[in-house]
Amino acid sequence: MKLRADFHSHSHFSKDSLINPRTYIDTCVRKGVTCIAVTDHNAIDGAFVIEKLARDSSAPIKVIVGEEVKTTEGEIIGLFLKELVPRDLSPEDTVTAIHEQGGLAVIPHPYDVFRRSVLTDEAIERVKHSVDAIEGFNCRNILSKHDQKARDLAASVGKPFTLGTDSHSPMELGGGTLEIDDFETPEDLLLALRGGRIIGGRSTPVVHWLSTYAKIRWKLGLRPKYMPVPGRTTHSHT
Repeated sequence: MKLRADFHSHSHFSKDSLINPRTYIDTCVRKGVTCIAVTDHNAIDGAFVIEKLARDSSAPIKVIVGEEVKTTEGEIIGLFLKELVPRDLSPEDTVTAIHEQGGLAVIPHPYDVFRRSVLTDEAIERVKHSVDAIEGFNCRNILSKHDQKARDLAASVGKPFTLGTDSHSPMELGGGTLEIDDFETPEDLLLALRGGRIIGGRSTPVVHWLSTYAKIRWKLGLRPKYMPVPGRTTHSHT
């Protein structure tokens, strides 16, 4: 069975996102997204909420618990996480912390010159062999050459590439997906990624303004209401 997957997205547990958990699930179902990684900024509670909601509602979506972690030199994504990875570690220590959980480490949106959060070129050189994959298509990237450079990097170190919509609003979900074979384990996913096919395209640059609007809402106190997940804390780490 083929999946339509997105390995980089944000719920409103990230303060720059407008997607609440119920909308997350409903939009994925409506747009045919069958696998999604919830990778909130320095937080994983939202991912567990969405994973449980998908399971309880029998939604045909495979949810991967992830986190976009701020390191001392830019961001790294962890997938298949069980616990929060602390922010502000070195890139090397962040990769190690992800691997200690049995997770996969991914470099998101490398080389995008329009973002302040990208991993530095120096850090990329140091961790490119120890990460598990490179994000080779980010729907929020404005210039296609940055994605091509990322895919070239992945090829140069023998790593598969992922696709992420980097969604912060419902309109972005489903705009791009990576068609891959179904998988069960992180190791299976790495194999499936090598046969991935990009479907869809880029988001309109207007979506960046939606993130600004979301941050304003957060500052005004319009923050997510937390639904309890048994066995887990329900506070934000943003």
